[in-house]
Amino acid sequence: MSEWYVWGAIVLMTVSTLVTRSGFFLFGHAVKLPPRLKHALSYAPAAAMAAIIFPDLVSAHGVLDLSLSNPKLLAGIGGAIFFAATRHLLGTIVAGMSLFTLLRWFM
Repeated sequence: MSEWYVWGAIVLMTVSTLVTRSGFFLFGHAVKLPPRLKHALSYAPAAAMAAIIFPDLVSAHGVLDLSLSNPKLLAGIGGAIFFAATRHLLGTIVAGMSLFTLLRWFM
């Protein structure tokens, strides 16, 4: 591949990303979504994050591992309990990662 081909691909992908992402900013006032759809779309970021994180929590070396010897799963459960009790996001990250580190050291 030539250098021009790579730079052309980067520029075209950047332009296509900007056009597709900026559509709602430029024309958002003209698009009216029903209130129920707006409410449903508010759950999309949390659902996407769960879809990314959950498979990593329940697998060990590519195999489903729901046992108590899985430190990622235990740290995830501990982080969820911490968040449910405090509703503090940064504290949840610190608590979950600290618990994961301790579990990896002692398991």
